[in-house]
Amino acid sequence: MNPAMWISKTGVQAQDAKLQAIANNLANVNTVGFKRDRVVFEDLFYQVDQQPGTQRADNTLSPSGVQLGNGTHMVGTQKVFTTGSLQTTSQPLDVAITGNGFLQVRRPNGESGYTRAGQLSVDANGILINAHGLPLVPQITVPNNATAVTIGDNGMVSATIPGTAAGVELGQLTLTSFVNPTGLLALGENLFQETAASGTPTEGRPGEGALGKLKQGALEGSNVQVVEEMVDMIAAQRTYEMNTKVLSAADNMLQYLAQVAR
Repeated sequence: MNPAMWISKTGVQAQDAKLQAIANNLANVNTVGFKRDRVVFEDLFYQVDQQPGTQRADNTLSPSGVQLGNGTHMVGTQKVFTTGSLQTTSQPLDVAITGNGFLQVRRPNGESGYTRAGQLSVDANGILINAHGLPLVPQITVPNNATAVTIGDNGMVSATIPGTAAGVELGQLTLTSFVNPTGLLALGENLFQETAASGTPTEGRPGEGALGKLKQGALEGSNVQVVEEMVDMIAAQRTYEMNTKVLSAADNMLQYLAQVAR
């Protein structure tokens, strides 16, 4: 088989994977706290017919040698953790993270999950939960007779309770950061999970060190840029077409050779 056919086949697969990532980004353009994906490629092994610097018959050195590539493949995907635009909702239990950090929640299996989506609410027991009903860590309980809840930039949660002159402190929201957030495992439902690649979580109060702050009454939108994704989609489509043209050209060459050999 013509090696060009195999090489162009790897190019078609690569662009198909890139298009899938673009489609997922565009599908989540309105998902709160969503972080866009980008696909990382690398070239495959090389067929080295002559090493660079090899001495030739005329006692000269080959300046570049003969190295023929064998295509490309996807080496991985990366989450891009740039901050999305803030959307004002005026809902008292909505919080946006401005800067680094994740809210920590407790999953049904007891393990921790991490999210940038701050669509909070309270359950029947007054416990502060996320949009999927998972309680925040540390757990905060809002009294039934609370008339207003305030979440400060530093994560302090307080409530106005009839009969008290000042707000009553209910607890402290914390943020968690990772050395390598792109190494987190995306679970869906706006949740991430710690992995060996992400490093161990570091917990702290919002605004401390490299951690961001909280903004009440707002949500962090997706960091997907529609125009950028559309441009990438057009480029991927054109690259896909060019790789299929190489397939057609290689097939025509093989067809011509078969006719000559008859």
